[in-house]
Amino acid sequence: MNQPNQNPEQIARDLIDSQLEQAGWLVKSKNEVNLSGGKGIAVREYQTSSGPADYVLFVDRKPVGVIEAKREEEGERLTVVEDQSREYATSKLKYLKHDDLPYVYESTGTITRFTDYNDPKPRSRPVFHFHKPETLAEWNGQAETLRARLLNTPPLDEQGLRPAQKSAIRNLEKSFQANNPKALIQMATGAGKTFTACTFVYRLLKFAKAKRVLFLVDTKNLGEQAEQEFLKYQPTDDNRKFTELYNVQRLTSSYIASDSQVCISTIQRLYSILQGKELEESAEEENPNESGWTVSRYLSGKDPLPVAYTQKNPIEQFDFIIIDECHRSIYNLWKQVLDYYDAFLVGLTATPDKRTFAFFNQNVVSEYTYEESVADGVNVPYDVFTIETEITKTGSIIKAKEFVDKREKLTRRKRWEQLDDDLTYTPNKLDKEVVNPSQIRTIIRAFKEALPTIFPDRFDEDREFEVPKTLIFAKTDSHADDIIQIVREEFNEGNDFCKKITYKIEEDPKSVLNRFRNSWAPRIAVTVDMIATGTDVKPLEVLLFMRDVKSSNYFEQMKGRGTRTINFDDLQKVTRTAKHTKTHFVIVDAIGAIKSKKTDSRPLERKPTVPLKDLLGAIKMGAQDEDLFLSLANRLLRLEKELSPSEKEKFSELADGKSLQTVIKDLLNAYNPDVIEGIEQKVSKEKIGQAPDEISKTIALEVDQLRTSAAKVFTGELTEYVEKVRKAHDQIIDYSNTDKVIGKGWDKFTKEKAKEVVADFTEYIQTHKDEIIALEIFYDQPYRRRELTLKMVKDLLDRIKLDRPMLAPNYIWEAYQQLGQVKDNSPKKELITLVSLIRKVVGIDTQLTSYDATVNENFRKWIFQQNAGQHNKFTEEQLAWLRMIKDHIASSFQIGMDDLDYTPFDKNGGRGTMWNLFGTETAALFEELNKELSA
Repeated sequence: MNQPNQNPEQIARDLIDSQLEQAGWLVKSKNEVNLSGGKGIAVREYQTSSGPADYVLFVDRKPVGVIEAKREEEGERLTVVEDQSREYATSKLKYLKHDDLPYVYESTGTITRFTDYNDPKPRSRPVFHFHKPETLAEWNGQAETLRARLLNTPPLDEQGLRPAQKSAIRNLEKSFQANNPKALIQMATGAGKTFTACTFVYRLLKFAKAKRVLFLVDTKNLGEQAEQEFLKYQPTDDNRKFTELYNVQRLTSSYIASDSQVCISTIQRLYSILQGKELEESAEEENPNESGWTVSRYLSGKDPLPVAYTQKNPIEQFDFIIIDECHRSIYNLWKQVLDYYDAFLVGLTATPDKRTFAFFNQNVVSEYTYEESVADGVNVPYDVFTIETEITKTGSIIKAKEFVDKREKLTRRKRWEQLDDDLTYTPNKLDKEVVNPSQIRTIIRAFKEALPTIFPDRFDEDREFEVPKTLIFAKTDSHADDIIQIVREEFNEGNDFCKKITYKIEEDPKSVLNRFRNSWAPRIAVTVDMIATGTDVKPLEVLLFMRDVKSSNYFEQMKGRGTRTINFDDLQKVTRTAKHTKTHFVIVDAIGAIKSKKTDSRPLERKPTVPLKDLLGAIKMGAQDEDLFLSLANRLLRLEKELSPSEKEKFSELADGKSLQTVIKDLLNAYNPDVIEGIEQKVSKEKIGQAPDEISKTIALEVDQLRTSAAKVFTGELTEYVEKVRKAHDQIIDYSNTDKVIGKGWDKFTKEKAKEVVADFTEYIQTHKDEIIALEIFYDQPYRRRELTLKMVKDLLDRIKLDRPMLAPNYIWEAYQQLGQVKDNSPKKELITLVSLIRKVVGIDTQLTSYDATVNENFRKWIFQQNAGQHNKFTEEQLAWLRMIKDHIASSFQIGMDDLDYTPFDKNGGRGTMWNLFGTETAALFEELNKELSA
């Protein structure tokens, strides 16, 4: 333990000593050296011809490396001292004759960098810890380093590889040869990512003599699939299978065999191994970033332990780490596992997002899209068949005095009640607050009736139709149960015909999945999340969407379940009436999933498995982790939509006067990088001139106070009330309203359909122009447009989504595009799309024009008018601010003084800078720009 009076240099030395000892080194002063005392000896202050080196490392009595120690505050400058440490490594050690020392570290005890000067073009890299002496001895005995051997890899034997796989492997090997620490392989679902990985792993083991490779997954299911790929992989240059040449171990405990050359593990198991703990296999069943698994670790009220060094699992344990489905398993708690190892990282994914590209240093060695895979015949394309029903589109009303069943969501226990008032429910309440069996039955019946049209050749000799393998995506487990019962009834089949495949079923989900994949029955499977991503079911020919998805990445993953190719013989084994190989699959869209707006952002929580009461219990007991805060905020966001005004008022009363929305906002802000950055900037200004340690302590204190403030409202009384009020919201079973099909057929956006959609939208806008304030403003005098606010547009969008969810702005834009009435591409933001559409309907724009493009053009004209007859009216700084104002109006529709307190203005000086630049003209300038840019 560090003593209070120790100087920074001594603190760093103590940390370094401790880490060296953990890695198996004996640390000795120069006066007590016994080079025979152990395998590795680290000698402090050893004299060289350039002066005393902080540490000289000896292995088997021979000097092999040096460590240059620096104070912690010099961590950012470690690369600056590389010349100094290199000088010690090339100097002569007192009493000894030796070559230059190849292994050089610079370290503060907290941050360490390492260079192997035996490498071609030696380059330092950050390492979590020091290497073991046995490792340096092994490296020192090799003729070439790993990075040198990578340069000598022979050309790829392309036999049996698809073009995209060849390109991915060649580019990856070039990346290795350039010593890039991270690389990303983006390859469409079904294009053979794992086979590609088997191929380059084989080459790494054979030609680069890699010691051990880790194949990292985030579910047990994916680990088993990867294991099967390695078991059946046979290289083209050897008659033996991969597993006859190299040992493959799928980790089911903390034991990693010393002779394993390929290890397959879930990232949660590896995290537990580095914590020195065993892990139940049940914790590997679900993707931890979507299941709330991480939250369950905090229910004791303790924060998650950081990854710590363990000599049993040193940082050099793996030379390469391959991260499967890396778009979802490289964040939060799990990033520590990847930071721990001194290894090359290779990501595999079909659907990277912005964070994935950033994590892999934008080093994309393969970009192979679904469209390219279809063109190459690697994957099959899809057609879309839509089913629209009245209740799915508009919801319904249950009249007062009707008797209804109320069903508890979890137990499914029912009771009979009479409604006091009319109950109007919108489509987004279906299968959450209200279940309408007729709506589910109407979709399933329409689907059954459409199947002979979709697959006209699937009749046997007796004219009996064979249902193709179908996967139905349900909203919840409860929704899945309702669907299964109705499917069995409508198709007049037994239990084996339709099965649920989720992690919660009593049957072994792996067994059910294997039967779905390889046997005739089940013909239809219903899932929520388990086989929505990463699971290969080649005979699948139909995906029936009975749930919508907002994440574009997740939606692409779900669609990917149907893309797999399968040869004719294998298809006919499970679908006897198949007349040819699988040429395409069909998406049956019964919910508008294809046309709904998708985002790149990840949902706060896709599949919560930790009960709300446990989340509340954790935060009540003092847990303050990011995953817990986000999951709880997400659960409260859902609850907020269900609560009545009086229930919200009661919540506020128990939450120290804070509204439910404020409590949610506080939870989200507790880990919001922008909010934390604001605290850092504020403290840095207030504490200017003070020591960095004091500033850091103050920042940490304020951030901790932010999080404590967000958590402390969750007293026992409040958590008990939240749990009670949630349980009070049962599902109402609507038996009184029967649904009917209002549209069914192939989704071809014909001009006739486009005209119908545009007319429908126009009618809605005109019908509500006098009752919705945003529409009233557009239909009024032009000068009133400056009154339009972001809140007004959001309220309008929410109203449209409630009233007419099929009138989604991007869907309407596509209709105008089909009619040739569009000037620009669709805006990225839904609110801007909506305003652009309204301007077209009202007649402000003759052609549909993106509102932000209109603002840009109006701004250009305004600037030109301002400069007419004058030379450089605005300074460069003024122009920069005017452009920020223009961008704000383009996205938020107007600007006021209060907006200067927020991004991006606050980061550029806010009100003060605005006043310095424009003075008393500020208010008039805002008024003029609000008017001119929205014209």
